[in-house]
Amino acid sequence: MKKHAVVTGGGSGIGAAVAKRLLADGLRVTLMGRSLERLRSTQAALGDVAVQACDVGDEASVAAAFAAVGDVDVLVNNAGQVETAPLAKTSLEVWQRLLNVNLTGSFLCSRAVLPGMLARRDGRIVNVASTAALKGYAYVAAYCAAKHGVLGLTRALALEVAAKGVTVNAVCPGYTETDIVAGAIANIVAKTGRTASQARAELAKANPQGRLIQPEEVADTVAWLVRSGGVNGQAIAVDGGETM
Repeated sequence: MKKHAVVTGGGSGIGAAVAKRLLADGLRVTLMGRSLERLRSTQAALGDVAVQACDVGDEASVAAAFAAVGDVDVLVNNAGQVETAPLAKTSLEVWQRLLNVNLTGSFLCSRAVLPGMLARRDGRIVNVASTAALKGYAYVAAYCAAKHGVLGLTRALALEVAAKGVTVNAVCPGYTETDIVAGAIANIVAKTGRTASQARAELAKANPQGRLIQPEEVADTVAWLVRSGGVNGQAIAVDGGETM
């Protein structure tokens, strides 16, 4: 019987690339996200995947979603959100929302799948964090705080389940060709007057390779962690050497 993987934030970008890769590796895949319309669009592109609406920051929504999809062998916590602002202009609402989506969502979804994994003594949890889990970036304090929290959660849970057949790891992409980076480029253009190509080059410059990471590169790393039983509690940077 095929192992079942759930990918949150699976409607586009890294989530869709991870789902495609896990399908190719022979897993059964369910995409989760807030927008069923977006999930169904990705479902049409990928083919043999299931979709399930879920707001990862809402406890009741997570409980209902995971009850609906059944046993989960692989969880990829990919749902995320970012907003930019100086800390002095960051509202409490934005702060709490970014912590909720990026950090609490990983906690709630991991908690939902963990009992089954522990009972089977087999499971993989992969948290898609960010290089913002490994270093600071100006004007995204809430996002950095949340992603640092994801890394702390990863390391603590990895130790908790290390002898129980479950591994927990984080993947930390640098600037990646996704809607989030497209939004960052648009924000730079709006606030600085630079062209889109200039803004894109500015983000790519953070990577010593001088380019943006592709979603498929992140998906390859996730797939490797899903296969690897001896890798646990790690933060794997996919950033061309930015954080080395």
